[in-house]
Order: sequence, then C-alpha cells, then structure tokens
Amino acid sequence: MANIIYVYRNNVYFNITNRCTCNCIFCIRKENETIGDAKEMWHKHTPSFDEIKMAIEKFDFSPYRSAVFCGYGEPTCAYDNLLETAKYMKQKYPQIQLRLNTNGLGERFLKKPIVEELSKYIDSVSISLNAPNPARYQEVTNPCFDNAFEDMIAFSKKSKLYFKEVKFSVVDVISPEEIEESKKLAEHLGIPLRVRAYT
Repeated sequence: MANIIYVYRNNVYFNITNRCTCNCIFCIRKENETIGDAKEMWHKHTPSFDEIKMAIEKFDFSPYRSAVFCGYGEPTCAYDNLLETAKYMKQKYPQIQLRLNTNGLGERFLKKPIVEELSKYIDSVSISLNAPNPARYQEVTNPCFDNAFEDMIAFSKKSKLYFKEVKFSVVDVISPEEIEESKKLAEHLGIPLRVRAYT
C-alpha cells in the first residue's frame, strides 16, 4: 500500500487521494515517483477512512506541531475522507494545527459548498493561485473545468471569511511579470502570496 502519511522537510503530510481536477505543468508527480520519506505515493485504490485511521494510529505525531493535507492529489476530491480525517485528528491530537493545500476547485468539483464545514476542523488553507488571469490559469493548470479561475477566486474569497489563515501560492514557472501581477491580485483580495521555487 502507498504511504498515506509521510514526512517532507520536517512536516507531516496526508496523501489521501491521487485524483486531481488539474494537470499543472509544474506538478511534482510528473518528475518524481515519491517525495520525502514516502516509499510509494501512488495508491492502488483510494484509501478508505479506516485505512487512513490505521495510518494515524501507527504514526508518531509527538515531534510535530502541524499536519498538511496535500500528497499526490487534490484532497477535496476525497472530501468525505478529508472531513472525517480532520475531525478525527482534532479529537485525537487537538494540539496539531491542520492545513489544507488545495487548488480551490473543490466546490465546483463537488457541486456543493464545503468551506464553512471544513473550517470547523481545519485551521488554515493554502490555495494554488498559479496565474494572475483566467487565460494563463488555463494554460498553467489545465483544469478539467471551464472558467476554473473564477471558481478558484470565489473559493478564496469565501475561505477568507471562515478559515483562521488563508494564503495563495504561485510557482516561479510563470514569468516575473506574471508573478508581479499575481502579487497585485493577491493584495487586492487581501490574501498573502507565497512564491514557490520550482525544484
């Protein structure tokens, strides 16, 4: 079985699905079969909540202060398991801060609101802005939806209302000019932007 929990750069991550609604040009899945201390990232089947719970029971969280839902897929594509795992972690390890790394298309994919419910159990969210405008967003992320940029922005605005902390990220595969445009957009929306190096 693939790793459900792994450590990368002294942070704990949950790899609960390999499904994703985007096919980003910079995605680490295209370059590496594994990451951090994981031995296998590709699930033969989407893990059940019982399997995730078993992985939690086996893992020593004592050295860590936070855990991130990320992995080799979009966590909101396994929404029920994401929610149940976050609930369970808050019950078992209330001191652990939980973060969701997402492309911000979960509500479009699920066709229902999820932000308010998630914010009850997840402390912060990092949303992949990826580009400063709809045209470049389509090119960079290759989403499976039309008008995905607008959906991501709507998710971001809603997240700001509910989560304790919200951040945007872009990867420096886009031009310096586009990074500057992204910074202006993030500033306009009142959401801090992190520029990630493509490695």
